Amino acid sequence: MAVSYNKLWKLLIDKKMKKKDLQAAANISASLITKLGRDEPVTTTVLMKICSALNCDFGDIMEIIRDERNGGR
Repeated sequence: MAVSYNKLWKLLIDKKMKKKDLQAAANISASLITKLGRDEPVTTTVLMKICSALNCDFGDIMEIIRDERNGGR
């Protein structure tokens, strides 16, 4: 399984925010923004900060991509 943060980037566009704006609003580091941009896993604490800053839920900013080669695991 993999994680995708495409929903986050679309939400930022809808809110007319840049990644720098998210970084400041959520009080997270530039390296975490980079990890999100690479669809790398981050802690739930980081996700909670982002959701709090954007007034949304986990499902609004990320999704789990199932690996079909391994039977959806």
